[in-house]
Formats: sequence, C-alpha cells, structure tokens
Amino acid sequence: MANNGLFALGIGHPSKNKSNETLDCFFPKPLINLSVEDSEVFDKHDLGTSEIKPEEAANLNKLSSLNLIPKTLIETDKPLALVILKHDKAIQTVEEAYLKLHLLSHRLSLPNSLNLTDLFQHLPTVVWTNRGPTDPREIDEQILHHRLNEEYLEIFSVDKFPKMTNYVIPSGVRIADASRIRLGAYLGDGTTVMHEGFVNFNAGAHGPNMVEGRISQGVVIGEGSDLGGSASTMGTLSGGGEILISIGKNCLVGANAGTGIPLGDRCTIEAGLYITSGMLISIIDENNQEVKKVKARELAGNSDMLFIRNSQTGQILCKTNRNAIALNEELHKNN
Repeated sequence: MANNGLFALGIGHPSKNKSNETLDCFFPKPLINLSVEDSEVFDKHDLGTSEIKPEEAANLNKLSSLNLIPKTLIETDKPLALVILKHDKAIQTVEEAYLKLHLLSHRLSLPNSLNLTDLFQHLPTVVWTNRGPTDPREIDEQILHHRLNEEYLEIFSVDKFPKMTNYVIPSGVRIADASRIRLGAYLGDGTTVMHEGFVNFNAGAHGPNMVEGRISQGVVIGEGSDLGGSASTMGTLSGGGEILISIGKNCLVGANAGTGIPLGDRCTIEAGLYITSGMLISIIDENNQEVKKVKARELAGNSDMLFIRNSQTGQILCKTNRNAIALNEELHKNN
C-alpha cells in the first residue's frame, strides 16, 4: 500500500443468478477513509472486488479493530464479497456500485462527493420480489415454482435500484412509503419523507427536513427546509444538464412548485410556481416597484428570495424574503 490509507472498504453478502452473476450486494458495515494502520490489515488482498470465504472474513475481523461484519454474516456457508478501493475511481463491478450506494445511505458520504462514473453500466436490471432479487431471465420459472408450492411471489419493481430500507435504515428518520426511497439516497437525522415524497440515489436532505415532493438525482436540500406536496427539483437526469440544483437552509418550495436553479438560504417559492433558468423574473423592491428584469439563472444561489406571481398579469416576481421558514417541531419529531 502507499502511504495513504484506503478510500473505502466493505465485506458484503451478494445475491447471484444461476450463472453466478451478481445481482446485488449487502454491506452491513461499509467503511470510508481508513487510516494507514487499519489499511495495512488488507495488504495481502487484491484491490477491487474479490471473493472470500466466511472464515477469512472472521480472521479479518480479528486482525482489525474495524468490526467489519456482524457475526451472523460470518456464520454463512456462502462466499462473501470483499471490495477494497484504494482511490475513488470509476465503478468497475456490481459490488463496487453497491458499496458506493451504501456509503451514501449510511451517511458516510454526501451526495455529489463520490465518483459514480459507470454506475448504470454495472447495475443490472433486477426483479425485486418478496423473496429477494431475481434475474429477469429467471423470473418466469420462479413465479411458476412458487405458485406450484402455494408460495405466491410478489413483485415490487423491475429496476436497477432497490429501495434503501431493504439495506439501510438511517437513525432518526420517518419514511411513509419505503418504495419511494432508492438505495443511495442520503437522509439526514430528523428527516421525514411523506407518502408522495421521493428521494433518488445520490440525492438527499441534510435533516431535519420535511419532504413531500421529489428530490431528483444530484439535488440536496439544507436543514430546516420544506419541500411541499408534489413539489419538484430538477436533477441532472431529468433535463437539468450539468447544473447541480441545491436548496439551502430554511427554505419552502410550495405544493406543486419547483426549481431549476439553485437556491440559497431562506427562500420561498409559492405553490404551483416552477422556476426555470431561462424564465424572466421581475425584481421588485419593498414598495412593490419593479427594479429590473433578469433571467432566473442570474439569481441562482442567492438567499432571502420570495418568488410569487402577479395573479392578474401572471408576471413572475421576486422580492426579498425576511421571514425564515420554521418547521413544526412537534409534527416532525422522529424519536
């Protein structure tokens, strides 16, 4: 090993198809930014993804102070996956993809801080069932097998991403509908996601937050902010290009509203109003007099903005917002 410690490490339990191809991998205790001393324990192991026996994993547990895996995983009779990443480079295996998604959902990395290049190329499309992941090429046989044994198979989705809560349940959160939170989402302590809320991978909320709308890939909202019912944030996978959208602290995006520009702190967008980067905005002063017109992108990242519409003309207005949005502490308690 070089002088620096390992970037990331995980011992995981993979699921395989009949061709011994990995469908998913569960890392109960992923690690990041290991010290040089802790990294030295793995000097004899290859970098990248390899297969180890449970007894090897048990030995690694004894040699290090990292508490890598729970005892029940060591007691399995099936091979485990060992992923050792020296640097944060492009993803090369299914196991590496799952390790990085775990790092996000375990709050060990913030959204947009990991190299997720080639993520989609290494995530297989999987049929997610109540009996675990299944290869789409094998699902018909599995449905018939379970039916003949009167064990009916329930299919939740056919997708590259599983739901986060089958792998990670962060402390201090409330999730009304677990199917709407993908593995790789980041939910900070105190975050509540209601039934219509959705959080994509590599996106999230610092907490505490109320999420009743959609947090798209790459989007992060700051603490104390409220994303109203069916509100939307434009992600890089849905037309947002290379611009990363973020929402600062103590903001409110009203129901059915949204933003395609980053917002600073203490901003409000009225219900039903979607701000896009090319939209013409009238800046008004404290006397409601127009100061100038600008495109919304020129306001990107500013704080203390209130976006509203003139109900008679439809003109989009922006005025200084001096009132911070405070979440209802009693309503949003998670513990």
